[in-house]
Amino acid sequence: MSTVTCSNEGAIAVLTLVNEAKLNALTTNMLHQLEAHLVALDRNTDIRAVILTGTGSKAFCCGADIAEWGPLGPAEFARNWVRDGHRVFDRLARLSKPTIGALNGHAFGGGLELAACCDIRVISPGGRLALPEAKVGIVPGWSGTQRITRLLPEAVVKEMALFGRQITADRALAFGFAAELAEDVRSASLDIAVSLSRVSPRANELAKAMIHGAVDEDKGAAIEFLGSAAAAESADREEGVEAFLEKRSPTFNGS
Repeated sequence: MSTVTCSNEGAIAVLTLVNEAKLNALTTNMLHQLEAHLVALDRNTDIRAVILTGTGSKAFCCGADIAEWGPLGPAEFARNWVRDGHRVFDRLARLSKPTIGALNGHAFGGGLELAACCDIRVISPGGRLALPEAKVGIVPGWSGTQRITRLLPEAVVKEMALFGRQITADRALAFGFAAELAEDVRSASLDIAVSLSRVSPRANELAKAMIHGAVDEDKGAAIEFLGSAAAAESADREEGVEAFLEKRSPTFNGS
């Protein structure tokens, strides 16, 4: 049965795609479970980092399960499958915690788009990247032409999406898409995540929002998050709330 599990290694959460028989292809059930885990993790102050990986050694994720989306009509495909996937992927990309994609093999189609949502990626030496959607008559629908083009050169994205070529792990590392190569990507990712114990989680959250604002990863939300965070820590906010509850006029001092 396809599923997404969540386990903890101390303050590090590990999300695992479990559909090895289909190279961890994403199903509707897996999308819903991934979203539920992300909602819970975003609110869990005990978690400092999140690792996303897959089962087996062949593939991190080979994309969306064609048995799920193939029978859908055009409107349902666009309105539900594509938009639902975007919502879940955006939630991963904008998670308040630092995220690491532990790519334990190939990342194709939706799997590559999912990996692109992580803050950094570790890839196994035999892993390859691809956007093969045109071979089945569709186009990348979960940010392959958008978010990935911010992470890889335009020509490389075209190489995959237009010509169907696969990018090796070495090239992914050279382009900066992968932070490092590792035979044991889970262990390497855990080593990276452990380093977060030495930095401020609040500073990390703010820095991530600032970077996202710079690269237009939901820029509006990033700006309003930063502004709201600053306002929430002000004495004026405390005074305003107290005055409202006490049914009096507030006395603001700008601090």
